[in-house]
Amino acid sequence: MPSLGDVEPQIALGALDGRYRTAIAPLVDHLSEAALNRERIRVEVEWFIHLTSHAVVPGVRSLTETERVALRRVVDGFGPADIAELAEIERVTVHDVKAVEYYLKKRLATIAPEPVDAGLAELIHFACTSEDINNLAYALMVKGAVEQVWLPRAQALADQLGAMARDLADVPLLAHTHGQPATPTTMGKELAVLTFRLQRQLTRVRGTAYLGKFNGATGTYGAHLAAVPEHDWEATSRAFVESLGLQWNPLTTQIESHDWQAEVYADMARFNRILHGLAVDVWTYISKGYFAQVRGQGTVGSSTMPHKVNPIRFENAEANLEVSTALLDVLGSTLVESRMQRDLTDSSMQRNIGTAFGHSLLAIDNVCRGLSGLDAVPVAMAADLDSNWEVLAEPIQSAMRALAARGVEGMDSPYERLKELTRGRRIGADDLRDFIGGLGLPEDVSARLQAMTPQSYVGLAPSLVRHLDG
Repeated sequence: MPSLGDVEPQIALGALDGRYRTAIAPLVDHLSEAALNRERIRVEVEWFIHLTSHAVVPGVRSLTETERVALRRVVDGFGPADIAELAEIERVTVHDVKAVEYYLKKRLATIAPEPVDAGLAELIHFACTSEDINNLAYALMVKGAVEQVWLPRAQALADQLGAMARDLADVPLLAHTHGQPATPTTMGKELAVLTFRLQRQLTRVRGTAYLGKFNGATGTYGAHLAAVPEHDWEATSRAFVESLGLQWNPLTTQIESHDWQAEVYADMARFNRILHGLAVDVWTYISKGYFAQVRGQGTVGSSTMPHKVNPIRFENAEANLEVSTALLDVLGSTLVESRMQRDLTDSSMQRNIGTAFGHSLLAIDNVCRGLSGLDAVPVAMAADLDSNWEVLAEPIQSAMRALAARGVEGMDSPYERLKELTRGRRIGADDLRDFIGGLGLPEDVSARLQAMTPQSYVGLAPSLVRHLDG
């Protein structure tokens, strides 16, 4: 039996690189193995340019502008042929960062208009440990993936949900606490709660500090000082890291501590969990008939039941959010630990960042698509409200309590009296109004409570949605 990999190399082992490739494709340019190597090359090139441009090593000439442009073109033009060439070098070195060094030295020998001499080329990877390159490469990758891909998609989802909340701000909804009918609200207010929660996490993610270090094999600048003892290496390290748009970490072991990664992954995981709750709630609202799936539903809902339109977007989102959150959790918990000055657990673990982001992005895409196919059904919501007049026991007993506190006679044991009327059985409008009429309430209070319906008992819910606007 032939291997599928031999017969059809394009068949992927994982769903993200197979069935769902289109949805997560933008992440490939930031979090793939090829992207990691491109960013390693970027860091090596920029360090080489920084060293020569700032006369860090005495007696070394500056690169010409033409040489700098040519070197940066190596980064920007990194493509399939370069990926294959680098892989071939790594097969010999059996070390990914060393392969990048050799790859760049080979490029320096061929750049136009004239090759860089071999002596100057020794400043490629000068005084560096592999983690000096890797930590900056990963920081650039994650920063790009978050800011250019994940955040815009997540923000678009929050904006879409916020727009729905505003549109449905006045649509009454029977609330369910513990799965039981409870104080009415509005659909818009409930969606606004979820929007507000998602937006808070996006604000936290947007404020992420992406840290980087550049201080040698154990964070001491030992090799730097041995080579050029009179230079201010801390200042150069800081300037270089900040020139890449990252925040300098002054105190590390061989590795940058990865605490910032754990922080942003925790915020993303929290976003995922809130979005998971949204998917479950909307799924439930669909099952109750509060939303109809009517737009953009040209798909087959069931292979045997033609009437069905399954809420698959939300179910798919649930599964992908669970995978993503589990990966983000393990990334955060594992990356903050390292034995003494260095172990390699982080190296293997960080190769799963793209998968964690990919499943989250896929879920976001599914929820957006799912929400786009919904129409609210106020009639269904109203019918549920009209079947649960017992929820008005709360405002009646609350009004009685207020009257009792003011000394009005006959308002004793309000909770107990409403409990006897409503618990364990359904009552209708007439039952409730007869009860109110027999309470001996002041005329204005009685009239106000008699006029109340489950649909009108929504408190400030419609106006609370305005908090989404700041």
